[in-house]
Amino acid sequence: MVLQIFRASKPPAPTETKASATAPLVQFHGSGRAIWSGRDTGSLVRNGFAGNPVGFRCVKMIAEAASAVPLVLQDDMRRYDLHPLLDLLRRPNETEGASELFENFFGQLILTGDAYFEAAGLDLDSGAPSQLYVLRSDRMRVVPGSDGWPVAYEYAVGAKKVRFDMRGDVAPILHLKSFHPQDDHNGFSPLQAAAAALDVHNSASSWSKALLDNAARPSGAIIYKGTDGMGALATDQYSRLVDELETHHTGARNAGRPMLLEGGLDWKPMGFSPSDMEFHKTKEAASREIALAFGVPPMLLGLPGDNTYSNYAEANRAFYRLTVLPLVSKVSSGLSNWLGSWFEQGLTLKPDLDNVPALATERDAQWKRVATADFLTNSEKRAMLGLPKLADDDDA
Repeated sequence: MVLQIFRASKPPAPTETKASATAPLVQFHGSGRAIWSGRDTGSLVRNGFAGNPVGFRCVKMIAEAASAVPLVLQDDMRRYDLHPLLDLLRRPNETEGASELFENFFGQLILTGDAYFEAAGLDLDSGAPSQLYVLRSDRMRVVPGSDGWPVAYEYAVGAKKVRFDMRGDVAPILHLKSFHPQDDHNGFSPLQAAAAALDVHNSASSWSKALLDNAARPSGAIIYKGTDGMGALATDQYSRLVDELETHHTGARNAGRPMLLEGGLDWKPMGFSPSDMEFHKTKEAASREIALAFGVPPMLLGLPGDNTYSNYAEANRAFYRLTVLPLVSKVSSGLSNWLGSWFEQGLTLKPDLDNVPALATERDAQWKRVATADFLTNSEKRAMLGLPKLADDDDA
């Protein structure tokens, strides 16, 4: 009997719980981590080009400037004004001109790190293509062979796929890519390098929009002091107050509207905190980082706080020298090697620097310096200026 009493008074055994002792720590640590957007091509293009004005302007500036640089065709002895290859570039297909085609190509190369030309409409007599098209990079897939080199490219639109075999005598696809240290077949886009700055810039814009939606100033506090000393509102009073604030005192259209408070309510405005004031500077710094990733001087984008170049003309020359011309030279060299398999060998496409307005001052100085060099022959002078030799050059 005594044993039964002691057994009855014994406290029940604690219920077994299966939970990690570190779960609260993990949850607490995770709550403060930054949330980044996707790093796939679709997300980068949406957030960095379609959804960001700085990224959009950088891509447009580079693509339009590069497509406007004239190309010249020459060999070791002459520069051509008329040639089937030039005709192909001037009228690449039925719907696009040269400027549209190259703007599309440069845009794809900048946005995704990869760009593709397709040769179509092969002539039965000469075997040369009569049309050129730019294919979307996000729809193209590289098919590597056993040695690692591409043996085919597969272009997919929905459920339909087209395969381009690269093992023939001539390649139907020209693939140009940006340097990528960790990928053998795909290029590295500036959007990937600028992804963090793009997220910061977009988040700062969202913060500014939310601020405008809340009467274009930081939120304040409505303090209630009841007659009986109690500081709590009834449920219906609280709901009515919230509805009136959202209807009549938030949003840009209600900015500056006076607030009428009933007895017991007091409005206490809150000023900008130091962290709020830093948002504007953070957005400007992110803008400069985006421009830096694309190789566009911030001065050309109208961004404040950049004194790298003394004037606009100097920044524009640097933009062409460091960003536009290397890109044009890369594409023109790739086109020369690719189209040379159909047309005459030894032809070279290169940018015509004499017809780039941003470089006019530099080219004038170079021409003057070379022309006054009496110790150089005519052939040497033409070679220094990027011109082909002439049969009647006086080398004496």
